[in-house]
Amino acid sequence: MEITYHEQDGVRIPDLLMPQQPDVHLGKYAELRRQYLMKHRRVLYANLLTSCELTEHLAWVEKQALEMVDQLTQQMAKAEGVTEELKKEDQMRWVGLMNNFKHSAEEQVLNDLIYA
Repeated sequence: MEITYHEQDGVRIPDLLMPQQPDVHLGKYAELRRQYLMKHRRVLYANLLTSCELTEHLAWVEKQALEMVDQLTQQMAKAEGVTEELKKEDQMRWVGLMNNFKHSAEEQVLNDLIYA
């Protein structure tokens, strides 16, 4: 591998670039994980960043978090007996219950996956 240099103010500076990361859409959970790593787990963040594994890690966290939220929401709805029948009979109650289940599932995912 050949290193090239450019001159700036009489000093030769190597042209070093980080390898390009794939362009991946990272959502809410990946961003929360990135912020957590930057503030509270700086060494892990630096290691993931310099080894070019940060994007892959964040994409994995996003995928797992979305799956966990969906699965936990469905489990809570089933446990509480929230069905399509309730949706037909009382839509507002169904929406309220489903929102509560989703928020509870997100809180659990944040504790177990994002901030762990």
